[in-house]
Amino acid sequence: MHAVQLEIAQKLNVQPRFADNDALDTEITRRVEFIKQCLANAHLKTLVLGISGGVDSLTAALLAQRAIEELRSASGDQAYRFIAVRLPYRVQKDEDDAQACLAVIKADEVHTVDIAPAVQALAAEVKALQEGTPAHVDFVLGNAKARMRMLAQYAIAGARSGLVIGTDHAAEAVMGFFTKFGDGACDLTPLGGLVKNQVRAIARRFGAPESLVEKVPTADLEDLEPGKPDEASHGVTYQQIDAFLQGEEVDAEAAEIIVASYRKTQHKRELPFAP
Repeated sequence: MHAVQLEIAQKLNVQPRFADNDALDTEITRRVEFIKQCLANAHLKTLVLGISGGVDSLTAALLAQRAIEELRSASGDQAYRFIAVRLPYRVQKDEDDAQACLAVIKADEVHTVDIAPAVQALAAEVKALQEGTPAHVDFVLGNAKARMRMLAQYAIAGARSGLVIGTDHAAEAVMGFFTKFGDGACDLTPLGGLVKNQVRAIARRFGAPESLVEKVPTADLEDLEPGKPDEASHGVTYQQIDAFLQGEEVDAEAAEIIVASYRKTQHKRELPFAP
């Protein structure tokens, strides 16, 4: 199993544990520079990111806002902008957390797009959805919500000539815990290679409150199970996933679940099949 752990960690570019705060600060700087370089390579000045109320989008946004502020300061060009986007489906259960994240981020702009009308209109037009069980239809529409959110972000990015930031990191990537062409679609992933506890550590280093840093992660896509914790879907904890990715020993059952999830979802991490 150790050989499998090492192989997966290498493919996901898992980063070593932060030895101390200096190492943490170095990694923050590296990722901020990465964001800045992505903008430079694209000859663009705007970043767009959906804010869910969870620690992943909070951390990515904090890195993005810092990158934009540094670019403005260095260049004197006020055209550099970071746009945080709220994308609720009707009234979000944890809207207070989303607003708390926005207060920490202090984004240049905040846009809000209610995706419910678009998702409901799509559902009404897709006759195939009328044939499924309530649970299956709810799951399918959950993925439609994720894709609609990304569609909205790309519409904003297109209107403002910007790049869309994704929040995927190694602990989600290994489980395939993202919607293909939904939250898995983006222009850059500044959290790539980090495990969950490292994402939390970066947010904490930025001064985010513990209530947000340690909030129970949820994709919150299914109406029949609102706020369902990620770990309930995984069948393992993020602590076990992090340990597995960083080469530590985990119990056999947890390791088998992680490896099986990784192999089952390989198609999500690849380009579309072609002859």
